[in-house]
Order: sequence, then C-alpha cells, then structure tokens
Amino acid sequence: MKQQYFYTQKEQERVALVGVALKSSKKEEAESHLQELALLAETAGGLPVKSFIQRLPRPHPATFVGKGMLEEIKNYVKENRVDTVIFDDELSATQLRNIEEKLECKILDRTHLILDIFAGRAKTAHARIQVELAQYNYLLPRLAGMWTHLERQRGGIGLRGPGETEIETDRRVIRDKIARLKKQLTLIDKQKSTQRRSRGKLVRVALVGYTNAGKSTLLNLLSKSKVPAEDKLFATLDTTVRKVVIGNLPFLMADTVGFIHKLPHFLVESFKATLDEVREADLLLHIIDASHADYAAQMQVVAGTLRNLGAADKPQFTLFNKTDLLNSPPEQEENPGVLAPPGLEGEQSIYISAAKKVNIDILRDKLYERIKEIHITRYPYHDFLY
Repeated sequence: MKQQYFYTQKEQERVALVGVALKSSKKEEAESHLQELALLAETAGGLPVKSFIQRLPRPHPATFVGKGMLEEIKNYVKENRVDTVIFDDELSATQLRNIEEKLECKILDRTHLILDIFAGRAKTAHARIQVELAQYNYLLPRLAGMWTHLERQRGGIGLRGPGETEIETDRRVIRDKIARLKKQLTLIDKQKSTQRRSRGKLVRVALVGYTNAGKSTLLNLLSKSKVPAEDKLFATLDTTVRKVVIGNLPFLMADTVGFIHKLPHFLVESFKATLDEVREADLLLHIIDASHADYAAQMQVVAGTLRNLGAADKPQFTLFNKTDLLNSPPEQEENPGVLAPPGLEGEQSIYISAAKKVNIDILRDKLYERIKEIHITRYPYHDFLY
C-alpha cells in the first residue's frame, strides 16, 4: 500500500470552491468561509478560479449540494479545465464517491486541504507524527471511496474482488500505524510534560489566536528571538517557548498553532501535546487581527476552541493586532467603540501593532503588573525586587 495519499503538488492547480449557506445562517458567513478556503487553497499551491454557493436547509447527504448545482459545477469544470474541486466542509465516504463519479476530477474537502497544508509545514519529528496520525484518522473511514475512485479510473474489470481484499489489508495496516503513532505521541507527551515541570515555578504565558494573527511576530518582539514568522496560514505548527524578561521579571512565553474555522477534531487531538501549553499556562494572550473584516467571527472560533481545550476560564489579555493597517487606528487611551465588541473594552483590551511596535510599551507595562501578581504568590520572599 502506498502511504503518500497527502501531498502538495508544485504545479499550480486550477481549483473550484463549493460551499453551502445554511438557511439558518447568513449567506455572508458562507462567503467569508469560502474566501478563507481560497486562501487555504492558495497556501497549498492552488489557483482558485470559481466559487459556488448554494443555500440549503442542510448539506445533501449524498452529494453535499443539490443535483442542479452539481450539474452546474460539472459543466464549469469541463469547460474551464479545472483540476480540483474543494468543498468547504468535511465530506463523508459516500459523498466523496458520488461527487467523484459525477464530476470526474479530483475532489477534496476542507479537512483534507488543511491536512495537506499541515503535512507541508511540519518540520520537526514531533509535528510530522502529529500530522501523520491526523491523516490516517481521516483516511481510515474513506478507504472504500478511494478504492472505488481508483477502480473507475482503471476500468474496474478484475479489480473489484481483489480490491475489497486490499481494502481490508489497508485498513489493518492503517490501524496498526495509528496504534504505533499514538504510542509515539504518548511518549512525546511524557517528555513534554517533564520539560514543563523542569521549568520550575516560572510564570507561563501562551499566545493563542486565529491563524496568521501575528503571534510569532509578537513573540519575536517581546523575547528578542528569531522564530520564523510569515504572512501565511499555519506558519507555526510546533510550540515555541522563549524566556522573556520585562524589567527584572522573567517568565516563559509559548507560541502555539493557530486556530481556524472548522478545525478537524482529530487534528486537535493529535496536537494535544502542543496544546497542553495552552492548558497549563497562567495567562493567555489572545491575538486578534484587527484589520480582518471578519475578526469578530474569528474571535468566536478561538473562544470555542479554548472551551474545547478546557482553557476558557484562564486569565486573558485581548490584543487587537495589526492596527497599523486600519484606516483610523485607535488610540489606546480612548474607547475605540466600533473596533471592540461589547464586553471587551477596558484595561484587558490592548490595541497594538507588533510589526510597527505600536503600543508595545503599554503591553509590557500591563503584562508586568499581571505577571508580578502571579509571581508574588509563588515567590513571596521576592517582594523586595518590585
């Protein structure tokens, strides 16, 4: 069995995007998700050429979209040399098989695309194991559909019986690989836990936020380090921990993987060791791209992910980053009103630009005061230092 089901081709593929606007939600929300899907496709090396949105009560159980829309997509694919069609939700094995038979081209869903990007970005052995485990968890229930797709390409004659046998063999091999990868991650979890305990009682701060919000740039600025920071989705997969000193107060700051709409649940599970930095942090810095048109929805995604991680109640600063890209950047001393959603105004909301170093001194001062409060409870005999 070939292992490489997930790959990023160097040649730019022409890509069509498909989404469903549920009747219970606004069409603008589906359009925003498709815009993000286009960015994901570009990150993976694709060239988005067309988007299709259909309003439905719920995705069609057999083909995701209705028959009429599927026929429209088929005609466009044939007439415009589209290589790949990407759907903005996770497709079942049945949906994948039915859509491939109808469109006769490569079909991906949002989860497959995200996994493909993760596979291309994973640099360390730890990240590669995490991504590989997530890939196999995604692949296992879809083997039958993939084999049907291969049989259709080859004509199918003489392959159906042996194909079914091969599927069972593949399933057994994949289950064995999943078990092996889980054991490896369990060992890594123990090693990471030991590393965290070895840091002693130092205060720990974790940067969290939507992908490409500027977490790595802020980490570099505060820690004076050179963590790779790019204007790309999922530039960071591995947690990076750096020592930061403000005044005479040392603490640890961790940069974590960015969140995104519809982040696959098994991907979160695979990255458990990475996200433990969030669970065990004393303070969270929620970084928000204030220049993004849909920043409020991104905030909700991050808040939901933190709830799933059991970290929603942790002390938190809300940092509106990239304010230099706004038409009228807010002044820290004034209430910007429109920029901050209700309930987020006040001293815990800080408006910064990590790239332009705007209001960073204000951030340092507020961080110092909050971390000092935590530090004193752990080292009461250090009172004279402050």
